[in-house]
Amino acid sequence: MTDMGLADSEKQDIYSVVAGVLHLGNVNFEESGQAQGVVSVTPASRPSLDKAAQLLGVDPARLEESLITRITQAARGGAQGGIVRIALRLDEAASARDALAKAVYSRLFDYIVLRVNQALPFSGSQSYIGVLDIAGFEYFQRNSYEQFSINYCNEKLQQFFNERVLKEEQQLYQKEGLNVKKIEFVDNQDCIDLIEAKGSGIFYLLDEQSKLPKPSPETFTLEVYAKNKNHFRLAYPRKSKLKSHRELREDEGFLIRHFAGAVCYHTDQFIEKNNDALHASLEAIVKQSSSGLVRSLFDDAAGGVGATVAADGSVRKAGGGGSKIGTGKLAFISVGSKFKAQLAQLMDKLRSTGTCFIRCIKPNVRMVDHLFEGADILSQLQCSGMASVLDLMQQGYPSRTKFDELYQLYKGRLPPQLSRLDPRLFCKLLFHALGLNENDFKFGISKVFFRPGKFAEFDQLLRSDPENIAALVAKVKSWLVRYRWRKAQYCTWEVVKLRRKIAWRREMLVKVQKTMRMWICVKKYRPRIRGLAKVQSLRNRLSSMNDIVGQLKADKDAAKKSVDTLIAEVDGVVKQIKSAQRMSYAEIDAIYSKLSAKFDASFAELKKRLEQQKVREEQERLRRIQEEMERERAKKADEERQRQQAEEEKRAKAELEERRRREEAERKKQEEADRKAAAVLQKQMEEEAEANRKQSQDQEQERLDRELALRLASEDANQVEDLQGAGGGLTRGANVLQKRAQMGNSKYDLSKWKYAELRDTINTSCDLELLAACREEFQRRLKVYHEWKQKNKQRGAASGAAGAGGAGGKSEGSRAPQSVLENAVTVEGAVAAQRQLAGRIGEPGDPKSQRYFRIPFARPNELNRGTEADQHSGGLWWAHFDGRWIARQMEVQPGQPAVLLVAGVDDMSMCELGLEETGLPQKKGAEVTATEFDREWEKHGGAAVLKQHRAAVSSLFLKKNMK
Repeated sequence: MTDMGLADSEKQDIYSVVAGVLHLGNVNFEESGQAQGVVSVTPASRPSLDKAAQLLGVDPARLEESLITRITQAARGGAQGGIVRIALRLDEAASARDALAKAVYSRLFDYIVLRVNQALPFSGSQSYIGVLDIAGFEYFQRNSYEQFSINYCNEKLQQFFNERVLKEEQQLYQKEGLNVKKIEFVDNQDCIDLIEAKGSGIFYLLDEQSKLPKPSPETFTLEVYAKNKNHFRLAYPRKSKLKSHRELREDEGFLIRHFAGAVCYHTDQFIEKNNDALHASLEAIVKQSSSGLVRSLFDDAAGGVGATVAADGSVRKAGGGGSKIGTGKLAFISVGSKFKAQLAQLMDKLRSTGTCFIRCIKPNVRMVDHLFEGADILSQLQCSGMASVLDLMQQGYPSRTKFDELYQLYKGRLPPQLSRLDPRLFCKLLFHALGLNENDFKFGISKVFFRPGKFAEFDQLLRSDPENIAALVAKVKSWLVRYRWRKAQYCTWEVVKLRRKIAWRREMLVKVQKTMRMWICVKKYRPRIRGLAKVQSLRNRLSSMNDIVGQLKADKDAAKKSVDTLIAEVDGVVKQIKSAQRMSYAEIDAIYSKLSAKFDASFAELKKRLEQQKVREEQERLRRIQEEMERERAKKADEERQRQQAEEEKRAKAELEERRRREEAERKKQEEADRKAAAVLQKQMEEEAEANRKQSQDQEQERLDRELALRLASEDANQVEDLQGAGGGLTRGANVLQKRAQMGNSKYDLSKWKYAELRDTINTSCDLELLAACREEFQRRLKVYHEWKQKNKQRGAASGAAGAGGAGGKSEGSRAPQSVLENAVTVEGAVAAQRQLAGRIGEPGDPKSQRYFRIPFARPNELNRGTEADQHSGGLWWAHFDGRWIARQMEVQPGQPAVLLVAGVDDMSMCELGLEETGLPQKKGAEVTATEFDREWEKHGGAAVLKQHRAAVSSLFLKKNMK
């Protein structure tokens, strides 16, 4: 400061002002408990307030009062006006403190810069060298208005860098015609427009919001989003990579994608930090400061009200008393607008000067020496656009000079024959004389450009001594002689080439004459030549017609004769054209058209005959193929049907066998359970017999006692009471009780129905339960009938019965093979078997409840019964059960007609036993498939039998299939 001409007292004043600003920044405020909204200085910061007032040369009380209140003047207060003092809110007091500190420090900084400029001796110099050191790109966890302004400045300087280094350089290459590959770079103009554009820019929206009576940061943030909707550079905080930023609401901040990366800004203090104005009270006290330096700083303060505040609090305007002054409200001076204007002046000054750029990088985030973090450094270089710059320098020509500058450097030492040369030609001769590589430089329109790293040759040309320049001039003269000699050679070669071209043109003239003569001749005879060519072309069609005639099998001679006629006509037309002296092309074309029509008609007729012949042959061939395919298809279908039928029968047999095994296993288990139940029942029956015996003894004793009592009563003329115990009646057997219980459980009592009523109900009713009950009753009566018949037959013909019985035989009138009747289970076993098979038999009429059986039987020969020739004739007994009861029955014996019986028609001759009573499901190999049974049934005329007795059939399954 001493070198700049500052005295010790001035330095002391500067230090005092800086210290006062520092102490002023330590002053804090709090809400007083005396009244709501009243602000006061905190006790802890009062020493800082007193020290700041002392250093700035103001009264501490007035400073405190001006920081927490402001004065205003009523609109109608007379000459003096009504003075009103308004208390400031807590945030307004802090803003007033910051505004005063910034105002004092800013004017002090300007004062120091002014003194430095005054100390410089070159006040009238037009040329200067300036150094601009700018702050780097800033981004923190919390970014406010300061970071926003700094990053905006970096965006402007980055755009200037792109324009000066990349854009203007490529424009120069294009203007000079160097054909350098275009280098793409990121243009950040859209980001700058987002910040400073009028009407929608962030600075503009911030100023508009600050001018409102009650500005709100939330309203400002939402307005930024609304005015810049779908802008690429603007985004919501939730899109930030940092978790703390994603937690911000949309009205608490915004995210801007700068050229160096995305930064999230908190907008809660944007409005406060954008205001840089002082209200009248604060400016008045600094203007009345006891420090001369402080007073001088605010003498010409822009925006000041020029008023003084007296000790009594009255307000007087400087330079005249009693005049009306402003209200004293804190005016609005936009920091952003001022910063934008100053930055615009800086950019204008930079554009008016030649600039050199020094790019600085941060080697590591820990700020230690000799440590380079490659990934972070590479990211910094890429964000600053250095990759595009290096690409342009690699492909471009960073060093250049004008042709005139080189020419003027050598003009004084050139001989007369060289001084008359064009500067561009001279530079070309000079470079060739030096032996420079043509890839290291390139000539533009007004400049010569050098590749990177070739500046040594360039410097040699600009800084050569006289001896070297003379040597270069000699080389240029020598190269000029060689250049002119080569030019003379090229001229000689061009003359020789021109002479040869003249001779070639003469040859071409002769060829043109020859061509014209030929053309005249062709024009004269072309109609005949064309006509003959067209007529001769018809002969080519004759070969096709002869081939077709050779393929015909009918009317071949007539077709041959028509072809010979056409050949004769063609020969006649050829002879006519050749012999005629004059014949126009139209006449020849008419003759050709007529002859061609005859050829077309004959060819079409022959082709039609051939096509018809081929169609007939093809039809015959297709018919034979179709017949063969039909035979083959029928054969394959038959084989496939047989294969499928065999597979189906095999599968059905396997299922039947598997079901038989399951039923056999279940039957064994059931038999074991029945045996156990029978043992228990036997024990119960023995106990019941013993109880009945005792009861009989008691009853007999009771009877004797009663008789004795009656005799005594008759003698004494007394009465005898008839007493009977609780267990006095006879007890029925277990079998009788079980049968009565089964009849009692039935829904219908059909024991008194007639046979006709049962048969009509079976044939006409749709009630499944009633049908089942009728069928049960009908089968029960059949069993009773057959049992009665068999007993009477055995008593009436004992000897005949001995001859009718036999091992495996079948007696006359039997309904089933003897093996089936003999193996019929008992009543208890039938009930158990019925209960076991109830879940598997299903309802009558259901396809799944149909069972088919086939067993062999042997019957005695009726003609030789009782003789030596008595033999047994064997056969097969087939049975179809619909649910529990038999639906169809068939007996097949060799050499005899089959016996076919249907339920509802032949009930008296069919097996009356239920499926569970026959024991057929337990016989191995007895059950067959439905296909086998139906095939055998159809074979012996079963379909006719069903059709004949269709109305009387009682099986629901057969009725459904016959519909």
